[in-house]
Amino acid sequence: MLFSIVVHAAPVQNQGADTALRFARAVLAAGHGIYRVFFYRDGIHNGSALSSLPPDEANIPAQWQALAAEHGLDLVVCIAAAVRRGMLNAEEAQRYDRSSSNLAPGFELSGLGQLVDACLQSDRVITFGGRS
Repeated sequence: MLFSIVVHAAPVQNQGADTALRFARAVLAAGHGIYRVFFYRDGIHNGSALSSLPPDEANIPAQWQALAAEHGLDLVVCIAAAVRRGMLNAEEAQRYDRSSSNLAPGFELSGLGQLVDACLQSDRVITFGGRS
């Protein structure tokens, strides 16, 4: 089965991002595939290169990067949500005349079309950290 995962929660906001990461690991361990992980709303903070957590706390962004590198996952950060929250890749930093970028390696900025594509290509789309 092919899954896509949508993460709405920041890595330190609640358990949403951590639960999504655990779900992704379980999916892969069970022999299924992940088409795309899409970070939306406050979930875009999972793609921050500037996350600096105490050593005794789980570094969720780094764990997403490691999982993506190991399994070739597509980690997409919604560009509209990211720019509104000050997360930029090098191209967007230049476009908005900012001195630097802060999108972590392994993540890419893209639009909601990538989410629509994920919905069309996947057998299941699972959302974590959404608002009630």
